[in-house]
Amino acid sequence: MTRARRKTMIVIGAGLGGLSTGCYAQMNDYDSRIFEMHEIPGGCCTAWDRGEFTFDCCISWLLGNGPGNEMHQIWLELGALQGKQMRHFDVFNIVRGRDGRSVYFYSDPDRLEAHLLDLSPADAKLIRDFCGGLRKFRRALAVYPFLKPVGLMGTVERMRMLASFVPYFNVVRKSIGTLMTDYSARFRDPLLREAFNYVLYEKHPAFPVLPFYFQLASHANLSAGVPEGGSLGLARSIEQRYLRLGGQVTYNAKVEEIIVEDGRAAGVRLDDGREFRADVVVSAADGHTTMMKFLKGRYLNDEYRELYTETMAKPGMVFPGYVCLFLGLNRPVPEGDPCTTHLLTDEEKADLVGIRDASINIQFRSAHYPELSPEGTTVVYMTYFADIAPWRAVDDFPEQVTRRRGGEVLHTLPVKHGREYYATKRKTRLALMRYLEKRYPGITDSVVARDLSTPLTQVRYTGNYDGTVLGWQPFVDSGETLEELVKKYGPGLPGLRDFYQSGVWATTGGLIRAAAAGRQVMQFVCRDDGVPFTAHVDDFAPPPTHVVIPVGPGEARRKVQAHSTSGV
Repeated sequence: MTRARRKTMIVIGAGLGGLSTGCYAQMNDYDSRIFEMHEIPGGCCTAWDRGEFTFDCCISWLLGNGPGNEMHQIWLELGALQGKQMRHFDVFNIVRGRDGRSVYFYSDPDRLEAHLLDLSPADAKLIRDFCGGLRKFRRALAVYPFLKPVGLMGTVERMRMLASFVPYFNVVRKSIGTLMTDYSARFRDPLLREAFNYVLYEKHPAFPVLPFYFQLASHANLSAGVPEGGSLGLARSIEQRYLRLGGQVTYNAKVEEIIVEDGRAAGVRLDDGREFRADVVVSAADGHTTMMKFLKGRYLNDEYRELYTETMAKPGMVFPGYVCLFLGLNRPVPEGDPCTTHLLTDEEKADLVGIRDASINIQFRSAHYPELSPEGTTVVYMTYFADIAPWRAVDDFPEQVTRRRGGEVLHTLPVKHGREYYATKRKTRLALMRYLEKRYPGITDSVVARDLSTPLTQVRYTGNYDGTVLGWQPFVDSGETLEELVKKYGPGLPGLRDFYQSGVWATTGGLIRAAAAGRQVMQFVCRDDGVPFTAHVDDFAPPPTHVVIPVGPGEARRKVQAHSTSGV
């Protein structure tokens, strides 16, 4: 007996995964509604105001913000980039060593090779090997699949996809089979030996060489810059696309439970007791909250139960959270580079609570988003990977509270903390500012606005497990297991009908993966309903434009108009 086509859908969470799911649901004639506990969209892709300054805490680079790859098509379908300027830097990151030397990681392989050879001629063979692989990877990006999940590809489609990778087989095989920690250990120069681990800002001990190639190659292809308007601006653009498509978003609506009836997800119950029903329920909320709270752990088979209990609890299985310090300065800082990772001494990191590695990343954020602060001012953004345990150890108060403000029930307002927590924040802030002052004497006298967030702040705003910003850690047991389970069962749970998962907990990776998850989960929904999936580019605004901003040593701090890539 063929069941009737499902028509209504509830999506939990208005992060990028939830917004994307909603957009593709509307494009495929599903009547969807998103419930979000915050007052604004975006989830981790967000920003907030402090006086005249907007502190943007997410996008330092956006994969797919330029053409020549399937990632870009997804952003255009979501209306995320249209009408905006895309900004690209010629340096992906700078790593400053403890010895005072610096490595400029140009994404262009020719410039990178020349720079590295100048730093260490003795490492010529390894430098040429890395840059040669990067050249090949730039071409490979055009065939990377993002539009359709592999699990839904037919035999011919899979063979065609695999055939497209044949020219790049060796570079992919070698780069995914070699940890960057092992690869970098081959350098003779001590700075290069350490610096290569920090190309992606922080150290990722479990990452092979492949993601380093992927990010640098995207950057070199002008497809990993930053979008005008920043992180919250990106989320707002997708929200508006969703609303234009006829979707509904209900903010300040905290889901307490997914209603299950007769073995199917039938709707949601909010914390105020209201219930809403739909033919399909998609959770784009925190994975652990979804499985263990919304569903009370009742619908996990042995594989999923092990993933969400035993595996998840092991160190390194979930992407870490951050400590972030924002400073608003009342003057420009022309000598400040857009992005630099600084390697720290033991003394310099001693007061940085929860720090995972001896490094901090400093961005002069106004280079990315000049429109987010007044002209003639600067925003500094300092971050490090942080464990949540030391922050929880100094705070016994609830991590989220619901209360009224102005007659409205809100779920993400600041919570009460004890004296020890605030003292710990102050110690961390002062340590970061001391380091900044040492690098840029006199700069802290210009501070007129500031804010420091911890992994507990992330929990308050998003409910994310242990304050993570990306969910499952790729290239380890958790992320690899999740990917295998999705291939096996799709983005749902075996034994629970009409339920699907979207966003970063249904995949591994960053913003583009969250957006792609929304597209892909709707392809599974359409398959299950026996209807063709469809999607189209948003034509509400003109295509994006692009500029390149030089960063390298000795180059003028000026914007250079790049070749137009708006004809996509």
